[in-house]
Amino acid sequence: MEYTIKSLSQIAGISTRTLRYYDEIGLLKPARVNSSGYRIYGKKEVELLQQILIYRELEVSLEDIKQIISSPSFDIKGALEEHRANLLAKRNRIDMIIQNVDKTLEETKGRVRMSDKDRFEGLKQKMVEENEQKYGEELRQKYGEDTIDQSNKKLLKMTEAEFTEAERLGEEVLERLKEAMKTGDPQSAAAQMTAELHKRWLTFYWNSYSKEAHANLARMYVDDERFTAYYDKVEQGAAVFLRDAILHYTSL
Repeated sequence: MEYTIKSLSQIAGISTRTLRYYDEIGLLKPARVNSSGYRIYGKKEVELLQQILIYRELEVSLEDIKQIISSPSFDIKGALEEHRANLLAKRNRIDMIIQNVDKTLEETKGRVRMSDKDRFEGLKQKMVEENEQKYGEELRQKYGEDTIDQSNKKLLKMTEAEFTEAERLGEEVLERLKEAMKTGDPQSAAAQMTAELHKRWLTFYWNSYSKEAHANLARMYVDDERFTAYYDKVEQGAAVFLRDAILHYTSL
């Protein structure tokens, strides 16, 4: 069966403007354009549109989607299996957060007592969810699915004392970074202490530490504007300074 751009937009629940934009950027081209100038989409295009919309639901960028579906090795069956696994994991995370919110609401109404452990578990789950939404795509591409999944599991298994110490170390890294920048030298003793503290902070979240992974993460702090913004809130140029300090620390 073939669809005009209007009929396809209706069954897909998106606007014709979106489909035109996908055509313009080469993400989803129509099968053909008829003699009246209308875009016509066939079975292949419908299947690709489904993939695109699922990837968008998983918050994958249009640029990355284009690279994925245009790859010669792209397999729709394999993609659907991966989507299902990712969506189930996302649903489980959301369900846990909803349960925690429900418990908190019930407590505010005086119907239940919520333990500190319950609050703490909800906080950890919320952190995993936020990290996945903000950085999950890039980190999974760089370090692999298993590495990030193991990191999330380690976070969820943290004791309250471990979690509190990790949070404290994260704040101390920022404080030491600010002081180290006054030296103007990422190889200074103060800068290297900051890099050491950053390593100690990472070990709370990583199953194993390697200099290569540490250095790659430091480079990402500069290459990804979201990480840059996080560290540059300390002071302009802080992300670059931290990267250089860590690269010297790891000798890479």
